[in-house]
Amino acid sequence: MIYLRSFLFQLAFWVWSAIWAIAMLLTLPLPRKANTWALTFWSKVLLMLLRVLAGIKVEVRGAQYKPTGPALVAAKHQSMFDVFSQFALLPDACFVMKKELLMVPLFGWHGQKARMIVVDRGGHSTALKKLVRDAVNRMKETRQVVIFPEGTRGDVGQPGDYKPGIAALYRELDMPVTPLALNCGVHWPRGFLRPPGTIVFEYLPPIPAGLKRAEFMRELQTRIDTATKALEDEGL
Repeated sequence: MIYLRSFLFQLAFWVWSAIWAIAMLLTLPLPRKANTWALTFWSKVLLMLLRVLAGIKVEVRGAQYKPTGPALVAAKHQSMFDVFSQFALLPDACFVMKKELLMVPLFGWHGQKARMIVVDRGGHSTALKKLVRDAVNRMKETRQVVIFPEGTRGDVGQPGDYKPGIAALYRELDMPVTPLALNCGVHWPRGFLRPPGTIVFEYLPPIPAGLKRAEFMRELQTRIDTATKALEDEGL
């Protein structure tokens, strides 16, 4: 049964995403709010398909810490679901994405229209300066900037390798960071199967501004990895 349900969901996922990505071309000449609405609707339909076809529910914990205004969110990264789910959960999510994704047809166009923060991983100090500059501008738009400190997807049960980009944002923006733990990799692993259960997103208490770099990075990784392991161990 899991093979059939996974197949049906994967089919629905790609068909719905392709149709909606083409329909979203209509939003390109419109104000960004139209694009934001379209991304939110796309994501909410995917969450519904995930529940109905794959038997995977989505639960949000720590709702009192979930930002509604300008904020910096540092999330665990285990699957692509970590990304598009936030369009349904946050009011106006803005992601830090690698520039190579701009070359993907439709996806890259919509990413530009949504004013995502694009970074060149090989740009080093220049890329960090651009990251900070763009994040400052997105905060003026009262958006929630979501960054995956690990930079790439990690495996379930493995501690993350946290990159310096989040530390630069934390220092330059001088604002709290909301850690986000999750267990997406359990139900959206690499490959085809989508094991049923409950995906949990847990927004943790914000880390206050002003900590030293080493202290901040240690606190961020401890909070995210500890909470993520606890979610994985629940076996939902």
